[in-house]
Amino acid sequence: MYKRKSRKLDEPREMEAKVGIIKRADGSAMFKIGNTIAMAAVYGPRNLYPKFMQNPEKGILRVNYNMFSFSVSERIRPGPSRRSKEISLVSENALLSCLNLEEFPNSVIDVYIEILQADAGTRCAGICAASMALADAGIPMRDLVSAISVGKVGDAIVVDLDKEEEDYEGGSTDMPIAMMPRNGKISLLQMDGNMSKEDIKKALELGRNTCNKIYELQKRTLKEKYMVEVENE
Repeated sequence: MYKRKSRKLDEPREMEAKVGIIKRADGSAMFKIGNTIAMAAVYGPRNLYPKFMQNPEKGILRVNYNMFSFSVSERIRPGPSRRSKEISLVSENALLSCLNLEEFPNSVIDVYIEILQADAGTRCAGICAASMALADAGIPMRDLVSAISVGKVGDAIVVDLDKEEEDYEGGSTDMPIAMMPRNGKISLLQMDGNMSKEDIKKALELGRNTCNKIYELQKRTLKEKYMVEVENE
């Protein structure tokens, strides 16, 4: 049976969150889990140009995910890649369900996710940061979005795989999920590998419990910022 060295199978790495970290952005946030650090900045809603791209019925969300070349030990080529484009799209889809874009016709909301340090789970950390940044920007939201990676390492179902577990010699399966905890709606579900139906059910339950913990951290971080602002007025 696979055993972790420093934490339980259902225990995520240590987490930290901050909001309002980029002054020129309309909203911004940082989310750290283990050694993975994601930063997100939101600009908008603002008029979308060129005009032929505008939607008179609702606004448009654009998400750009980028991993800095210094975020990992091996060198990566700076600029857009096939992987970054794919993660940008799935992150955008994960966040869309929490937004009411009908309030912003002909407008665009741009979200930039930057990975400062990577040790697995970067897309999930980026989604958590982006969700808080959208809230920090005052965008009307049905709920925050929380995300975590779950999966199977060897013969064990685990939550929040790190890089060592992703590369486990005995084989591993990574399943990133994102959800709106208040109603339990899942907005992202991917899987890299194979798991049985029972393993998937167990992994989803672990993911749901961990997303609830992340949700509490996200809410607490946002509340603390605005409590400080009210006190300073």
